[in-house]
Amino acid sequence: MITLTRLNGKKFVLNALYIEQVEAFPDTTVTLTNGKRFVVRESVQEVVDLVSDFYRQAAVFRLPRDLGGSDSEKQ
Repeated sequence: MITLTRLNGKKFVLNALYIEQVEAFPDTTVTLTNGKRFVVRESVQEVVDLVSDFYRQAAVFRLPRDLGGSDSEKQ
């Protein structure tokens, strides 16, 4: 989850897994996979950084570990 700020200053939390695109119109607009849109105060780059941090913390892109041990241990 990431915390964003609406144009009126109200903060809200958004599940970053549902973000489809982030664009500047010139205000930053976050579009979700269901088509819902949020206009936020953060810049496009700030949203991208927040989402990247979320993915890193949630280990979304981390490859599974080889549970069989290393090649040197198998010999």
